[in-house]
Amino acid sequence: MTEERVRGHGVVEQWRARFDAEVSFANGGGLRTEGFRLDIPGPGIDDAELAALFVRHLGLLMVAEVRITNATVIQEAHKGGRGVAPDGGTGRRYVELSHVVRDGMTTLLDWPAPRITDWLSREDSRSRYAPGTEFHVGRIDMIANTGTYLDTPAHRYADGSDLSGVGLERLADLPGVVVRVPAGTRAVDRLMLAPYEVAGRAVLLHTGWDVHFGTEGYSAPEAPYLTGEGARWLVEAGAALVGIDAVNIDDMRPAAPGTRPAHSTLLAAGVPIVEHLTGLAALPPEGFRFTAAPPMVAGMGTFPVRAFAVVSS
Repeated sequence: MTEERVRGHGVVEQWRARFDAEVSFANGGGLRTEGFRLDIPGPGIDDAELAALFVRHLGLLMVAEVRITNATVIQEAHKGGRGVAPDGGTGRRYVELSHVVRDGMTTLLDWPAPRITDWLSREDSRSRYAPGTEFHVGRIDMIANTGTYLDTPAHRYADGSDLSGVGLERLADLPGVVVRVPAGTRAVDRLMLAPYEVAGRAVLLHTGWDVHFGTEGYSAPEAPYLTGEGARWLVEAGAALVGIDAVNIDDMRPAAPGTRPAHSTLLAAGVPIVEHLTGLAALPPEGFRFTAAPPMVAGMGTFPVRAFAVVSS
């Protein structure tokens, strides 16, 4: 096996293998792959260990033999894989999944930007307190759909649960699963979702569209979305929460119907939605806990959250 080093941006000792594989099954038939990439725990992996990790990653059953060829080890950030601890096995780590809310930022084109100012500046506070004692009290004026935010049923339905009515069991410490959406794919439908176990889980759609956040391209017609049929499958399969790292969970093209089927289906079933996630590439496919809890504001259906995941080795 050859070894190739790639200088990463702040990434320490994370490795991937690129290889061809030929699989023979005990009950007949076979499988071939070319240029397959897989997260590995370190550069010292041999072909036998790589074959076992490959079988585990794909969930293959009744494998008789795996022949690995043209294997190359690359120092590269993990994309997530079964059986690989991205933190090197040192314990749990926290992964930020929210955009930072800043003064004047753009979340959605033509929607008001937040304004962050002082209600009580440090300078003004000095006249209120003893010498050497000062405080700052900030003020933010914004619409609820700013940054990474949560949609509750009240966002879509007048009689739906608002921010104060959605239980923490729907928002905090949820087992999570990441659905990797292939580059160039727009519509996430039930066939793409079908291989995943989603019951009781936060289902996070990783499209990679967050790279466009804050630009005009973020709202482009090519933005990925969840189809109505996909949303119905998630409800029927028992998903606890659904998130996406794109501009909207529904199709935003002008030609698309204004019924917003993904919002309508999920929120009618009491399934909260988190939009404008970011950083999902840092998560493994599963084996993490997800939280996106807003403040308990009565009478509002959406609000920014600090979404994050806890990944344990």
